[in-house]
Amino acid sequence: MDIPTKDDIKALIKQQKGDCVSVFMPTHRAGREVQQNPVRLKNLLREAGKRLTGLGYRSPEAEEFLKPAQNLLFDSLFWSYQGDGLALFFSEDMFRYYRLPLTFKELVVVTDRFHIKPLLSFFTGNGKFLVLALSQNDVRLFQGSRYSISEVDMSGTGIPKNISEALKYDDPQKQLQFHTGTSGASGERAAMFHGHGVGTDDAKDNIRRFFIQIDHGLHALLKDQQVPLVLAGVEFLHPIYKEVTTYPHLTTEGITGNPADLTFEELHNRAWSIVEPLFLKAQTEAIGLFKQLAKTERASHDVGVVIPAAYFGRVESLFVPVGTHQWGYFDPDANKLYLHEHAEPYSEDLLDFAAIQTYLHGGTVYAIEPENMPDNVPIAAVFRY
Repeated sequence: MDIPTKDDIKALIKQQKGDCVSVFMPTHRAGREVQQNPVRLKNLLREAGKRLTGLGYRSPEAEEFLKPAQNLLFDSLFWSYQGDGLALFFSEDMFRYYRLPLTFKELVVVTDRFHIKPLLSFFTGNGKFLVLALSQNDVRLFQGSRYSISEVDMSGTGIPKNISEALKYDDPQKQLQFHTGTSGASGERAAMFHGHGVGTDDAKDNIRRFFIQIDHGLHALLKDQQVPLVLAGVEFLHPIYKEVTTYPHLTTEGITGNPADLTFEELHNRAWSIVEPLFLKAQTEAIGLFKQLAKTERASHDVGVVIPAAYFGRVESLFVPVGTHQWGYFDPDANKLYLHEHAEPYSEDLLDFAAIQTYLHGGTVYAIEPENMPDNVPIAAVFRY
């Protein structure tokens, strides 16, 4: 899986040289359906080629533009590691893709900047969460959504794989050595500690230093993500990790027991039961605030009001419907908004534009299904002032 960071988002929204192509598609992880993945991408790239020729590209030029993405069609290793959705972004100077635990509807957007609204759910209260599975012998990180969970590759993150790796550079006289003993009631095999002067306090201190390294590595990996993190591990590890972590979105409740004894499905179900109320509470409260302020100057569902407000950093909470678009463009110099009934050359999805600007200015974006929009409006915002 490829977790997009805030730096990735910033790179994608920078002005690119020439035109930008954004492609979103659902993917299958296993079974006979995986054969549909490259076929689906091939069809979407064909559609992107038509869009480019419609903008004046000659066929060889469009083919050359799409070549980095076309190369993926024949990359068997790439297709062997898929999530639930695939997002590709390419311009003359950039080519990036993200394999994600999120199902996308098929979408091709060709304009003068990348279309990133579907990615913003990884940074907002919209059902994305993480599970940190801890034991003294193994550390794993999972990213999940309402529908799935998958393991994150932590290579190169600085997160130690186990306590032995974390403490391998310690003074040999003080290093804690672990030997497997009898199983404890918690389900994890008890650890026997050997070494000069090593007691219960020393053992806990070594675990604490192990967890500090994990916490530092997670910060480097997650950066500006604001998603709930659920801790999974035997019960005595939970208070130690909570004591040292500086990640502000660790859930109060965790999963107790040896995570190695849980299937992916069991891990997902137990984690989702913890985070779902958090998502529903935050979104319900935000909708309630919008309805409370709807008839005041602190809120609006008028695209002509919300778009400029988002650009100038006034939006505190924004609701945008996924899978729908409002085409046009905003001229910030003239503070003027132009609306188009249909997508025109170089027009952009203004809902995507508003979501990006809100996110970059520190607001919260709720990208939700159209039927869940407050009062069935096309866009909704609560303003800071």
